[in-house]
Amino acid sequence: MSRAEATDAGAARAEATGAGTARAGAVLVTGRRPQTASGFLALFRNELHLTFRRMRTKVLLGILAALPILIGVVVKLNTDSSRGGGGGAPSFIAQTTQNGLFLVFTALAVALPVFLPMTVGVVAGDSVAGEAATGTLRYLLVAPAGRTRLLAAKFTAGLVFCMAATAAVALAALATGAALFPLGEVTLISGDTIGFADALLRAVLVAGVVAASLAGLVAIGLFVSTLTGSGIAAMAATVGLVITVQILDAFPQLDPIRPFLFTHYWMNFSDLLREPMYWDGVWKDLGLQAAYVAVFGSAAWARFSSRDISA
Repeated sequence: MSRAEATDAGAARAEATGAGTARAGAVLVTGRRPQTASGFLALFRNELHLTFRRMRTKVLLGILAALPILIGVVVKLNTDSSRGGGGGAPSFIAQTTQNGLFLVFTALAVALPVFLPMTVGVVAGDSVAGEAATGTLRYLLVAPAGRTRLLAAKFTAGLVFCMAATAAVALAALATGAALFPLGEVTLISGDTIGFADALLRAVLVAGVVAASLAGLVAIGLFVSTLTGSGIAAMAATVGLVITVQILDAFPQLDPIRPFLFTHYWMNFSDLLREPMYWDGVWKDLGLQAAYVAVFGSAAWARFSSRDISA
């Protein structure tokens, strides 16, 4: 999106949220609308449109969708060449050769540590700083829609992107698994066997947990994005933070702090592939994400609510 288009989009959103008219870089505010739910939904729809129409977002989703296809093809070729081998392969990959549905779990297990958080970090980090760089943020900050509502709309749009990114991986994996491997009853990692319909419901549940596990990162990225006017700097800082935390989480010497790192419980979704399902680790993960949302969401609000609109 060009700078002129971004400016026009910012002016249009300012008008949609009750800012009145904007022309030639100046905003004339006429009246003030109440903070209604319909106003928030209008702002939220505009944020979704802004996020998903960017070519960068489409490319990121395309890369995520290509990942399970690549995994499925590699596993299929390896299986054919070794005649059902897969010796030494991780349990998820070994299960994939027996049932294509397990490619969903395999792809999510591969994408969650690196690919998903990097794409979410790019989108979240650019949410505020990107608009500041293109000049559209000034229109939004002077609009009487309310900075809190604007920040909430951006955070909610970030959560929707988390769901879209996770769905891109899961749906591509399901289609690839169905095309390359047999489908049917699924043997869980606990050794129990469940029907295909029940396993498909678990796949949906796992995808939902994975998407929710990224909520803390969205809040962190949003906070970082309020600290700078450079979208590239905000994206780099957010992605760099993810990598740093992942490295720290790998050191046993840091056991006292590892449970407080937002990445620590990400892989606990595998506990949902047991019979019965183990929820303790999942609840710890979701609780930790909620804490990060509360802390960094509050920090983002404190920074954003006092931001100088002339900057």
